[in-house]
Amino acid sequence: MITAYKLYADEEGHSHFQKGTITQKMMTGVEELHFKETPADFDYDWHTAPTTQYVLTLTGTLEFTTSLGKTFILKPGDVLIAMDTVGNGHKWRMVGDQPWKRAYVVFTKDTQVNFEPDTE
Repeated sequence: MITAYKLYADEEGHSHFQKGTITQKMMTGVEELHFKETPADFDYDWHTAPTTQYVLTLTGTLEFTTSLGKTFILKPGDVLIAMDTVGNGHKWRMVGDQPWKRAYVVFTKDTQVNFEPDTE
């Protein structure tokens, strides 16, 4: 199973996350795929996701913080489902000495997100 974190905003603009897995369903409606690399000593202050997208972590470990102070660790092989395009947003910082290499998969608004939340 592929670990995923769905990052989203509630009606009051606070960001939250849910841990789960990516389902095995085929995804359609992909608009764009691009890659990015960020140095290991970087952090990114409060911001919202620019669009709804999957962020596939290839290398690097990050600590994400929601607007309410909750944190989670994103590791290589994990998928971030960035859906907090409005509200207070989130921030992240690099953990360790590896750069963050990732692929962004931007999809249309009507695309079904392939995510199954953990039941814990």
